Amino acid sequence: MKIILFSRSQVAHAAADIERLFDAIGRHSFDYAINREFAEAVENRFGRAIDPAAVYDGSTGRQPADSAMVCCGGDGTLLEGIHRLSDKSIPVAGINFGHLGFLTSATREGVDDLFDDIAYGRLATQPRSLLEVRGVSEAGHALLALNEVAAQRLEATMIKVETVVDGQTVAQYNGDGVIVSTPTGSTAYSLSAGGPIVAPECACLLLTPLAPHNFGMRPVVVPDTARIVLTIHARRGEAMLSVDNRTYRISDGDRIEISRASERILLAVPHNISFYETLHSKMMWDADIRNR
Repeated sequence: MKIILFSRSQVAHAAADIERLFDAIGRHSFDYAINREFAEAVENRFGRAIDPAAVYDGSTGRQPADSAMVCCGGDGTLLEGIHRLSDKSIPVAGINFGHLGFLTSATREGVDDLFDDIAYGRLATQPRSLLEVRGVSEAGHALLALNEVAAQRLEATMIKVETVVDGQTVAQYNGDGVIVSTPTGSTAYSLSAGGPIVAPECACLLLTPLAPHNFGMRPVVVPDTARIVLTIHARRGEAMLSVDNRTYRISDGDRIEISRASERILLAVPHNISFYETLHSKMMWDADIRNR
């Protein structure tokens, strides 16, 4: 079995984290691959030698079918790891070295348990939908997003985003823009913009306006079979499209097409902890003294 490691150089790894990680890999005699940024951080900061043959650049490339990707950081690190993963059928687990961490399944203290689960076939996963995004000329190809796609203003002036779902106009969002989110992304950018929290099993997509100038605008939930077209109207000619944690410039008149992708991600989830228990923990819903 092979572990595909991924982390970003800006993640604040501690020496104990790195020792625990590589000790777990060695204990189970796992083969491993590691992205160059992480490998250089491990060598430069902690003096651990990394086999050059184990280092990959950019995307992971072809890996054995029984591999598992382990992302070390927060939700942003896991999102970037998923973008680097060439084979989306490989399960992805996150170790939370960050802050809130809705997507990560293990804590830094739970590394040994995570690798035991991988070794003994106990890793619990849940399929999560991806968005396919077309029409971004700067990218030159279709893009995938796990959390959301957001069309938003680049300058101080507002933009208008004409939003059409299955050929029917839903709204012309005048303001800072609009977010198209998966259920997985409902606890990310969409939530901070006032969107609803959606259980990940729900077959839907969310349209969440960003600072709309029409106060009557509200988030809209549409089926995940929908084809969504965003037409950008930017007064100064340019706007920005964020696709998870990556950004692209888009121009006035651009048409961005969004639909559910044919492939999905297998995201590792904690054992015996439901989505609702995670909400209670991460959002501190039980902090109200009346619930004690």
